[in-house]
Amino acid sequence: MNGIRLCCLDLEGVLIPEIWIGVAKQFQVDELKLTTRDISDYDLLMKRRIEILRARDICLKDIQNVIGKLKPLPGAKEFLKKLRERFPVIILSDTYYEFAGPFMRQLGNPVLFCNSLKIDRRGFLAGYTLRQKDGKKRAVQLLRQLGFSVSVAGDSFNDLSMLLAADRKTFFNPPKSIQKKYPNLPVARNYSALLRFFCS
Repeated sequence: MNGIRLCCLDLEGVLIPEIWIGVAKQFQVDELKLTTRDISDYDLLMKRRIEILRARDICLKDIQNVIGKLKPLPGAKEFLKKLRERFPVIILSDTYYEFAGPFMRQLGNPVLFCNSLKIDRRGFLAGYTLRQKDGKKRAVQLLRQLGFSVSVAGDSFNDLSMLLAADRKTFFNPPKSIQKKYPNLPVARNYSALLRFFCS
């Protein structure tokens, strides 16, 4: 394997709980529990979420209050610390900077590439701005062009393109539907196994 090894991780489902599931539980809106594990069309998923939030009168501040009470997944902080001691690490996520701040502080402020929200004058979500289309995949491709050997872990449908673009890849606790569809991709079930994957 050529080049300095660089590790890329998805955020939600790998290091932190699914933010939208936390919001759904707080406001008792079951439809907000749907994630990219359930709906692979990200744009369709986000437009539906924004419609639901407006209908329920839930603004950005309300969501941020929920996020502020959430914690990284058990063991995630320790895993990430050990990984960063060995390799450069970049978090590649489809979440938003407006959501991710509290988690990044808890995780030791790793480098994060994600997206931004559009907020209207009343503080409601009005849309979103992607860094670029298929940003996770493009980031991996560009890092490889810079001469890095890129190892990647993700958990969901929206991670597949970045996984396939990487030098080395693994799913981390994917749902059975994904694992069944892509049986040839390796799977790590816990942080010890994930650390071994990155360090091997």
